[in-house]
Amino acid sequence: MSGTAQVTRVDKTEQRRLELAASALRTLGELGYARTGLREIAANSPFSHGVVHYYFRDKTELITYCVRHYKTLCSRRYDETVDSATTTAELADGIVAVMGRTLLEDDGLHRLWYDLRTQSMFEPDLRDQVAEIDGLLRDMTWRIVARFAELSSTTVVVDAPTAYAVVDGLFEQALVARTDDPDVAAAHLAERVRALMPLLVGPVPGAADLD
Repeated sequence: MSGTAQVTRVDKTEQRRLELAASALRTLGELGYARTGLREIAANSPFSHGVVHYYFRDKTELITYCVRHYKTLCSRRYDETVDSATTTAELADGIVAVMGRTLLEDDGLHRLWYDLRTQSMFEPDLRDQVAEIDGLLRDMTWRIVARFAELSSTTVVVDAPTAYAVVDGLFEQALVARTDDPDVAAAHLAERVRALMPLLVGPVPGAADLD
């Protein structure tokens, strides 16, 4: 088989896996990890159980593929705002706008992610995948906080895992509150993130000596 033919075959396989993942996400978001198997996914998609099983050996592989693909996209949603903001106000406005939008539009996918992360404490097969996704989200959060510090001429006073844990905790709380009142949950999330950002930064060490 020629190199071109091999690449084409790989591309087609990956394209079909992406199509299956997109089709599966709705079912996964509605039922959660524990109640979803390949048969349930196939039953709610245009694809047969045999086709799903051909591209994914089991539900763990399919679900982690789906979530990793979606969270990779999520981790890049903030890049434009981070790169284009010229003030802390612009940065905060852009970040809370994206967070509020994804909270309201993609709640099922976020619930699936938190479900998967919890399950990884009990299922070793999930841990490496979850750790990889967590790393993407941690790095995303760090880029935001580091940019805020840069724009405010300060320095970040926490490490990357701490910044991620705090921001992620606020988002998870908002996701839970979204069930009762989506708009209020989004508004409260925006308020809390705006209040949090200045708390994660502080004066640059030694800066006072330069005055």
